Amino acid sequence: MFLTKKHLSRRTLLRGAGVALGLPLLDSMFPAMTALAQAAAAPPRRFFAGFVPHGAAPGYWVPEKEGALPAELPFTWKPLEPFRKNLTILTGLHATSSEPPPGETGADHWVAAAFLCADKPKKTAGADVRAGHTIDQIIAEKIGRETLLPSVEMSVEDPGSGSSNCGEGYSCVYTNTIAWASPTTPLPMELNPQVVFERMFGSGSTPEQRVARRERNQSILDSINGKIASLRSEISVPDRSRLDGFTENVREIERRLQIAAKATTAAPEDFAVPPGIPQSFDEHIKLMFDLLALAYQADLTRVGTLLFARDLTGRRYPLSDSPNSGFHGVSHHGEDPALIKELSKINQYHVKMVAYFADKLAKIEEADGTLLDHSLLLYGSNMGNPNQHLHYDVPHVLLGGNHGAMKGGRHIAYPSKTIPTGNLLLSLLDQFDIHQDSIGDSTGRLTSL
Repeated sequence: MFLTKKHLSRRTLLRGAGVALGLPLLDSMFPAMTALAQAAAAPPRRFFAGFVPHGAAPGYWVPEKEGALPAELPFTWKPLEPFRKNLTILTGLHATSSEPPPGETGADHWVAAAFLCADKPKKTAGADVRAGHTIDQIIAEKIGRETLLPSVEMSVEDPGSGSSNCGEGYSCVYTNTIAWASPTTPLPMELNPQVVFERMFGSGSTPEQRVARRERNQSILDSINGKIASLRSEISVPDRSRLDGFTENVREIERRLQIAAKATTAAPEDFAVPPGIPQSFDEHIKLMFDLLALAYQADLTRVGTLLFARDLTGRRYPLSDSPNSGFHGVSHHGEDPALIKELSKINQYHVKMVAYFADKLAKIEEADGTLLDHSLLLYGSNMGNPNQHLHYDVPHVLLGGNHGAMKGGRHIAYPSKTIPTGNLLLSLLDQFDIHQDSIGDSTGRLTSL
């Protein structure tokens, strides 16, 4: 028997002119005659967490029955229909860590930081901030050690100041980031997709080289075209297809970044958009998701977080079915059915963005499945009905197979005001073989997950 299959390392990089381009997982990275489950290049697990403030419209997101998902998903989750076999809807959870401290009111607008750590943030407007070690960073410490970027933190709304008093005596940092490397170390969420791209693909470049490359309208791929051509001649036909698709995605993202950087249209009067950032929320968040999917595919990172909006945002979403409603304003709906319906449309629009990301991952084949099969995605809020800032019955969904560790197609309902969100976080750590006694306000692990 002749074995002609070329064996590449999973860490293979194509270098040239200040560029270090990681490759997607190819068949050629598996030794000939080696079973996938035994191969050193077996696909890694990935984790993503997305946070949105202002809760969810009551009556539009909770399935009627526990157990198997209904034939028709609730309005809010309809965009996730194509992924129902990988979808788990969780109801009844209580975000106690996001509630105001005893004897105080109003402080719960500044606690996005509690989402991934289930720790109540310290009340301070100074530099002595304190929240909790978030699960994205705990997971990154385990699965991100071998990647260029242990984790990627992104936002699609200008965070403004990171230290001044945002209200009620709380630092703005608590609403500007959901990722904390330690209880006292908040991580900035990157707003500019060009910066995210350069962190991923500009390894070894100087700022001057990167600027010059953009001014020449040159792709980072141009400096390694010869190496790509040589590699194509040595790998299988299916691997060539995967490599071609990957490089086409890189070029498409570069094209869109160039368009965004050259945009001169004035920002909307009611929302300041920094120069170089896509004017459209829709284009901005999809570009961020495209970058993260590309980074997962090339194994540049395995952990990502995204802040969909900041607390108290008045942002409108022109491409949603409620284009004239300010997000925070309509969240205080006064139990008016018409306003609740408008809020539900914004909720569904945000979920459409999650579906966009899931679709990207589901279309990227990797070894014995897809990126979605090998990932676990968390999306949720720290409020239930936002009209009176209720932090119980908060919405959360899980997407992805996590290498078969997560079973989908389910609605799991927990007793209202009984199970803290810390129990969910503790259970998600278990999904990545990280076993702690507790995290934040946890009282145990989720049953049935």
